[in-house]
Amino acid sequence: MIRALIESAFQTGYLSVESEGLIHQVLATRSYQSEDLKALVTLCDALQAGHVKREASSNLLFELIAQYR
Repeated sequence: MIRALIESAFQTGYLSVESEGLIHQVLATRSYQSEDLKALVTLCDALQAGHVKREASSNLLFELIAQYR
């Protein structure tokens, strides 16, 4: 599921608040695979480089991803 959300973000150029919330839920329930974490790191890099924009204003996603790096 995480990879589908990330793929959508790359296709649209935006990570929606809803997608970010779903990613957070999946991480919180530990319902992910190692490939999902790799995709999250790629997304984080794209967000920091400005290739993908975020609708959300909090840094929660970056804090979550930092835990898995």
